[in-house]
Amino acid sequence: MRGGAKFKYLLTHNPGELSRGFFSVNERKEVVKEKLMARALELASRGMGYTSPNPMVGALVVKNGEVVGEGFHRRAGAPHAEIYALREAGERARGGDLYVNLEPCSHYGRTPPCTEAIIKAGIARVIIAMKDPNPKVAGTGIKRLREAGLKVEVGIKEKEALCLNEVYIKYITGGMPFVILKTAMTLDGKIATARGDSRWVTGPDARREVHRLRHIYDAVLVGSGTVIADDPQLTCRLNEKEVNDPVRIIADSRLRITTEARVFNLNSKAPTIVATSAGCDRNKKKMLEDKGAIVLEVETSNSRLNLRKLMSLLAERKICSILTEAGPTLNASLFKEGLVDKILIFVAPKLLGGVCSPGPIGGEAPARMKEALLLKGVEVRRIGGDYLFSGYLK
Repeated sequence: MRGGAKFKYLLTHNPGELSRGFFSVNERKEVVKEKLMARALELASRGMGYTSPNPMVGALVVKNGEVVGEGFHRRAGAPHAEIYALREAGERARGGDLYVNLEPCSHYGRTPPCTEAIIKAGIARVIIAMKDPNPKVAGTGIKRLREAGLKVEVGIKEKEALCLNEVYIKYITGGMPFVILKTAMTLDGKIATARGDSRWVTGPDARREVHRLRHIYDAVLVGSGTVIADDPQLTCRLNEKEVNDPVRIIADSRLRITTEARVFNLNSKAPTIVATSAGCDRNKKKMLEDKGAIVLEVETSNSRLNLRKLMSLLAERKICSILTEAGPTLNASLFKEGLVDKILIFVAPKLLGGVCSPGPIGGEAPARMKEALLLKGVEVRRIGGDYLFSGYLK
């Protein structure tokens, strides 16, 4: 199969495999743009779990219908995606097009502005999926490129780009972490038996997906009750070589947990943070700190932590995303404070029954069905023998 035909086949049948080659002049321009941007998004997703607090960005350089350079942002502090793509393209970038899923930066940070590298490389046109909501950029990158005489198009596959960097958008615009509430339950809504046995609600494939989520997100949050009852490790246990453990956060207003808990006795680079009430037991605090824990004293109300204040303190530590694996009480508090952005519910095709078997959300139930929380953008996919429902709070 000749180069042009092969590239057209890849564009038509599997955009995810889009790499190098030539596209047919008969291919509709908008379709080609979307499929090239799909490749940029796929490249960007390769940085998932590594780029925080930076966004995930992918870029490719196209010249005369040929993809001559590709790149993605690999980790915070490393060159941006555009730089990798331009380096690979070399002189072939002159007069070409640059596809990128996020507006190129125009300011100095850990790295120089990408706009200047793009202009210097001689790129003629830049196709961008979405503007950067970062106040340091916010359209200035596009403005700089246009002032230099480059053609700029914005909005190709914008919806997909917004979804990919939903964590970054929330953090950079609101200064708060993106909170994902994860739970697992039976088909009749039970997370454990009346005696507290919850191992295992779901099967091995679903549990592996949870470990993948721990790799993706910055931190995992549980309450002291979960630590006392289950003694979890809260680490990412995947077979891949390069995975990240999340920061472990334990909400414990009364410092009930002991230093014998596994979260304090791990071989992990990620720290364990214990959030407790201001004026906590100083001896217990010192014992936890001696075990390597970071103890944050947070304002309380009726002996409960001010979770919004806790989120603000975590954001100051550049924790941009938090996966909650908490019990019904903490889950209810997160909902009550309006802190949950996204829901992930693993459902096992099992029926447990029992009026005393707990569900995933505690607290007081609303009196009327119309007061129920509504979700949008709900999706369902099968994972092994279980199902994963995902959605966003309206």
